[in-house]
Parts: sequence; structure tokens; C-alpha cells
Amino acid sequence: MVGLFITMEGPDGAGKTSVIKELLPRLQAKTTKNIISTREPGGSNIAESIRGIILDVNHQEMDVRTEAILYAAARRQHLTDIVLPTLANEDMIFCDRFVDSSVAYQGVARGIGVEEIRQLNQFATAGLRPDITLYLDVPSEVGLERIYKARGERQFDRLDQEGLAFHQKVRQGYLALVAEEKERFIVVDATAPIEEVVEKCYNSIVEKFPQFFDK
Repeated sequence: MVGLFITMEGPDGAGKTSVIKELLPRLQAKTTKNIISTREPGGSNIAESIRGIILDVNHQEMDVRTEAILYAAARRQHLTDIVLPTLANEDMIFCDRFVDSSVAYQGVARGIGVEEIRQLNQFATAGLRPDITLYLDVPSEVGLERIYKARGERQFDRLDQEGLAFHQKVRQGYLALVAEEKERFIVVDATAPIEEVVEKCYNSIVEKFPQFFDK
């Protein structure tokens, strides 16, 4: 048996952080495997330093290709530091964002191109793919409203400052990915109460990978 690689994706304001906080203790209680929670960009020392450069609100002049390359660099370091060792140990890793985010944000919303971003990240990840991806879907208007309401409670970063049109493109990018890879993605309506969102995520993972949840 190898480890289990789970990712969670969604537009800004989808509520990923809140869902992860509720979901992971439930999953951990159901398994004897360790579940490592991590995030992108970031997750390890060097990758977190790169995250700070990417999301700094003072870096408005950052070129879009520079942005994409920095995401890929942070991703590679995070993989070597955290993800690959966890999988090699036959444990589970739950990652808040992965390559799909780069495709949606940089490939589609920034206009770099989906294939260009895929090629860049193929090099960065050596082809590693999640076993399952939970996609929390939320209309862009709702997501932005949530972001602005939570400004005092969460980091308000450079990408949060983008306008509605940008975030609509991000969502369109995600929905295109979901349509393309229906077997990997689990789509969850993130406008539902958090209890329902967590329940669907939990059931989807446990039912798809019963060999990991034997308690």
C-alpha cells in the first residue's frame, strides 16, 4: 500500500480553511494512519518564504509568469519536504491547493494558458497527481463577499485584491477542470451550511478509500 494524497480546491471565499478544520479530526478518528495537513503555496520553510513573496500586497508589479514560476518552485520544495515523505511512509496527506489552483488562477485567470501551466507543473511535480480532489464551489460574488467580511480574521493577500472578473475566470477554470476529470473531482456546494459541506467531504473520502479507514 502507498499513502493517500488528498487535495482541496476552490475559489477564494469557498471556506476551505473552515471545512478542513472540521473535517480532518473526523477523518483522523476513523483511521490508524497519520493524516498530515498542509497547504500551498507554503507548507515547509522554504516554500513558506516563497509564499510570502507571491502574496505580498506590495508586489503588485509582479509579472504573471514570475508568479506562475514561483508557485511551481514553492510546490516542488513542498513536495520534497512534506508530501513525498508522507506518501512514502504510507500515511495520508491533505493539501489545501495543488496544481489545479495554478491552472485556474495562472493558466486561465491570468491568461498564461492551461497547457503552459501544466507543462511547468509537470516538471515541478514529476507527474504526481492527487488520488482525490474535493472542489468547493461557490459563486464568485459570494466568495468575494465572504472575503471582505472576514478581512479582520484572515490574511488579505495580493490575489484577494483582484476584481470580480478575475475571480469569475478562476471559477470558470475550475469548472472546466472538473468537467475534464470527473473521476478525480468531488464537487461540493460550498454555499450549503458547513455541516453539510463537511459531511459530503467526509463520506466521499471514506467511501472511495475504505482500505485507509478501518477503525
